[in-house]
Amino acid sequence: MTSAPMGRNRRTFNINLIPCPHTGCNRYFKNRSGLTQHRHALHDFSFELPANAHQRPAESDSNNGEQLLPNVDFRAADHHEDTMDYDYGNDAIDDNMAPGVSGNVDEVYRDYHLELDGRICDAASNFVPADTIPPPLTSQQPGDWTPYRSRLEFETAEFLYKKVQMSAGDIDKLMHLWGLGLARHGDAPPFADHRDLYSTIDETPIGDVAWQSFSMKYGADADPASDLTPWMDATYTTWFRDPHTIIRNMLGNPDFKNEMDYAPYREWKGQGESATRQWRNVMSGDWAWDQADEIAKDPATHGSTFVPVILGSDKTTVSVATGQNDYYPLYALIGNVHNNVRRAHRNAVAVIGFLAIPKNLTATKKHSDDPHFRKFKKQLFHSSLSWILSSLKPAMSVPEVVQFGDGHFRRVVYGLGPYIADYPEQLVLGCVVQNWCAKCFAYPDNLDSGEGGLRSREVVDILCDEVDSGVLWEEWGVISDVVPFINDFPRADIHQLLAPDILHQVIKGAFKDHLVAWVEKYLKKEHGKTRAKAILDDIDHRIAAAPPFAGLRRFPQGHGFSQWTGDDSKALMKVYLPAIEGHVPQDIIRCFRAFLEFCYIVRQDIIAEDTLLQLSDCLGRFHRYRQIFQDTGIRFDGFSLPRQHALCHYSMLIRLFGAPNGICSSITESKHIKAVKEPWRCSSKFNALGQMLLTNQRLDKLAASRSDFTARRMLDDSVFKERYRARNIRALADELHVPDLPRLVRLFLFDQLLADDVHTSDNVPLSACPRFEGRIKIFNSAAASFYAPSDPSGVGGMQHEHIRAAPSWRRGPARNDTVLVNTASKDGINGMDHSRETFPCALVHWFKFIANEPNPDTGMWMVKPSFHADSSRELSIIHVDTIIRACHLLPIFDSDFAPDNLTLHNVLDIWPSFYVNRFVDHHAFEIAY
Repeated sequence: MTSAPMGRNRRTFNINLIPCPHTGCNRYFKNRSGLTQHRHALHDFSFELPANAHQRPAESDSNNGEQLLPNVDFRAADHHEDTMDYDYGNDAIDDNMAPGVSGNVDEVYRDYHLELDGRICDAASNFVPADTIPPPLTSQQPGDWTPYRSRLEFETAEFLYKKVQMSAGDIDKLMHLWGLGLARHGDAPPFADHRDLYSTIDETPIGDVAWQSFSMKYGADADPASDLTPWMDATYTTWFRDPHTIIRNMLGNPDFKNEMDYAPYREWKGQGESATRQWRNVMSGDWAWDQADEIAKDPATHGSTFVPVILGSDKTTVSVATGQNDYYPLYALIGNVHNNVRRAHRNAVAVIGFLAIPKNLTATKKHSDDPHFRKFKKQLFHSSLSWILSSLKPAMSVPEVVQFGDGHFRRVVYGLGPYIADYPEQLVLGCVVQNWCAKCFAYPDNLDSGEGGLRSREVVDILCDEVDSGVLWEEWGVISDVVPFINDFPRADIHQLLAPDILHQVIKGAFKDHLVAWVEKYLKKEHGKTRAKAILDDIDHRIAAAPPFAGLRRFPQGHGFSQWTGDDSKALMKVYLPAIEGHVPQDIIRCFRAFLEFCYIVRQDIIAEDTLLQLSDCLGRFHRYRQIFQDTGIRFDGFSLPRQHALCHYSMLIRLFGAPNGICSSITESKHIKAVKEPWRCSSKFNALGQMLLTNQRLDKLAASRSDFTARRMLDDSVFKERYRARNIRALADELHVPDLPRLVRLFLFDQLLADDVHTSDNVPLSACPRFEGRIKIFNSAAASFYAPSDPSGVGGMQHEHIRAAPSWRRGPARNDTVLVNTASKDGINGMDHSRETFPCALVHWFKFIANEPNPDTGMWMVKPSFHADSSRELSIIHVDTIIRACHLLPIFDSDFAPDNLTLHNVLDIWPSFYVNRFVDHHAFEIAY
């Protein structure tokens, strides 16, 4: 006989959820107590109005305006019982509609291509009326979880294999323990062991594209008597999946049905002569339109959908310590899917191959510079691409029928689209000599001279026919003895198709490798090593003291580390400019400002004609102010740098391919993690490639299953948990040490309920304001939702960020974020649901502007905390719906060194003035100008 162990009472798991019976309320609760508290809190709320209260008018004019505030405490006068974070997004916004495109045709309109207009058809390729109901994507019915037996099985498989990437042995152990607990009830775990789980995933009937391989070797005629180096005798194997099938799967993915363009278009803003052109997704560019014009010369293609096949490739290393394990993945995307979908990595990027990497196997590496070896590597690369993509070639001229994610069939014509690659890869793709530009014929010793026309397939072919190969190399930067893969496909010009690479050209290249490095060289040259080290330490201290912000990477030890990632460079860009102010000349500050403005403009989701003028102005100012690095001897040989020179081509590339943020190498670099690095870590490390291929295949099947189950509405969630502290206003006033809080609440309620054009909380006696003695709920965070397609975002370009007001953040000091507030409305929140009489609100400490214009050097607004005449903080309670989004403040240091006691936790409390950081993300850059 056993006795129960002594100690705390264990919580029991309860799977049942109780719905709220109140009409229109969709909340669920784990127990009756939660339901009871919810009903008392949300549906039984009361407060006292003074007898002579003024009535609030239905409508009131308002002016637009914004004000800054930090130190936000979110206090909901009442709220849902079972919720942790309150989402204050605008429910009226359709996540699948880009504002101004589908809604108000008076502001933005599109001209669609007349011939390749993406008309729907039936499975036999016959066009049907536009209002035809689409056939179902699958014959499976809701509730059919094939190959899984239940939702539990699918979500368990996805969680173990994809989310936590549990090892086979641990899966066996988990199923064993799970089974022991269920055996007494005559039940069994979802899977018997890891083999059962793997085989179930393998049986998924959708998303299955098998891996294939081909091998190549050096084929030059050689004297049989001569000795062949090992690389000549080796066989090189490339693994790939049929890109034709993968792209058809992408087109048929229901996740993309509302975020896909079916025809090239030109987008205009305004009316008549004032209308201006703007670019956003790939199909809005001139290249897609020109391709459609070329395809439409064949009448048999009219009514088809043009599908640009975007490619990307880049070597990546998974482990230096275990022998430099390099892999060479090849990715495929489609240009019809909107840019924000590709950036969000929602299965819109697929690995279609692992290219062979020839290595010189001789021990002395004496043949590393062998021109035959270098030529072979390039030709192997091009021949492999041609082989892999060959299945797409027939449908590049003759349309085929494909079922899309919206259920409709359409005729499809494929074409090779932009190629995503960094500078070394661009040289290989374009068969261009090192240090030359892959886009133009500018001489490498003076790239920014503006001389030399654009490269093109036609011009290079003529040169190869008429000019000696040695002259081509020296005078034109052309490698003529390699046959590009692009020659095997119609309507393709690799020099035109090389995409702008924001990550390597702008962020890692011009910013981190050039400008940041030049600043350090300048400080050492100007001040000597000892003084420069002290200044660099202070810059690091300033960077480390930057207040926290959602999504902002911290640099607790400054930026002096050796291994940099793209995310590190992006994060440093957000805080670097104020950190160096006072330590470097004004022209360097202005140089950085011009460059950062260029970077943030080029990352916008929509780029208009006036935006291109701004881009040109930023580039001109950057070129003018960077001259200081040459004048001070840091760049005595000038600025003929291929990655900086590439910025000169961005305006042209935007016109061709739309906003560059949708075809940037950061998309493929991020895919490295899921397609290469994580599968490698999950392998046994012995002959790892075969295991990695299988892992990618299973991940695709899981993703296809999730898309299928979601489309059949079989995956609906979920339950949240609430956090709260004080229960009434007086208790909260004591907790926050704000004795004036009850008065602030009364003033807030007057503005929400009774204010009109004459009477506001500013000019009425406190006795006229409503009293509140009810219960409150406290939340340490709120979720702000806003349209920010230029940043990594969700469906329809919507961005969600958490704004924190926590008494203790990650078991440390308090964290109170800063936010932008709309202060225009004089009559409270228009459209608020007054029948519920609930008021999500926040206690704020205001900041005010120092000047009526931004700082002329940094381009950022300056603010300081606002205090009353008696030095008390200027506090208010505002409705949470007036909060636009979070903002980020950085201290204004000038030439002063940061004090030792300054940290990211206390900087907002002790520093007297701040910049409004417009470089913290791209949405902030667009609104904080």
